[in-house]
Amino acid sequence: MDMNGKTALVTGASRGIGRAIAIELAKQGARYILLIARNLDKLREVATEIRKYGAQAIPLSVDLTESKAVNIVVAQAWKDYGPFDLLVNCAGVAYQSNFLKTPLGQAHTELSTNLMGLYTVTWLVGRRMASRRQGTIVNVSSLMGKVAAPTMATYSATKFAIVGFTQALRHELAPHQVRVVTLLPSLTNTDMVEEFDLFRWVLPLSTEQVAQGLMSGLKSRTSEITIGWQSHLALWCQRFLPQAMDSIIGWSNPDRLRPSAKLGVRPN
Repeated sequence: MDMNGKTALVTGASRGIGRAIAIELAKQGARYILLIARNLDKLREVATEIRKYGAQAIPLSVDLTESKAVNIVVAQAWKDYGPFDLLVNCAGVAYQSNFLKTPLGQAHTELSTNLMGLYTVTWLVGRRMASRRQGTIVNVSSLMGKVAAPTMATYSATKFAIVGFTQALRHELAPHQVRVVTLLPSLTNTDMVEEFDLFRWVLPLSTEQVAQGLMSGLKSRTSEITIGWQSHLALWCQRFLPQAMDSIIGWSNPDRLRPSAKLGVRPN
């Protein structure tokens, strides 16, 4: 996909992978990059960085769990800067905690942001792309959307759901000439996970690696873009050596590494 002169909307653009993708899009020659997140100050910082590369960045502060507000923001953005050529759904939160000690409110936050927030934006933008018969949608899942991780049960559930949702949407929107892609990075070094108890043997990717991997993947016709050799190895083991993979997951469990520790809830 050639981004030169194109318009992109990136959710979760104030930090982490979303921020890196937005900046990489600017480097790739995008004309307009619309940045969505809750923190307007951080979005403005990203916008300043993007403008160094000649792109026009538009920060849009909105909570994706507020569907009416999202509707208004997307409709106005499409009117002012659209049509969008690319939508990247990257917004999400992650908490690490033992399932038995997980507050329901925390689970609701992950489900509403990671899943329903993504669903809402995709519904609003996807219908417009389908009417225009052109566009690409990237839903950022995770390796944890293919290989579930202990202490990340709710997060894994949302990422598995995104994989299934994207697969179904890919076939539904294909007749409308809208491409739908899943991005599957392994654990990435962001501020969201910097306080996590990391999993044994896992080497975090950089956000720049993920962003560059996405751009490379979009130039191919693949429907799932897997980032990092660890992701490829884990998926191979999951498919061909499932029992061995199950043992590896068990041994990498942070709970197993710290059996006497009291796991707390770590907000993002």
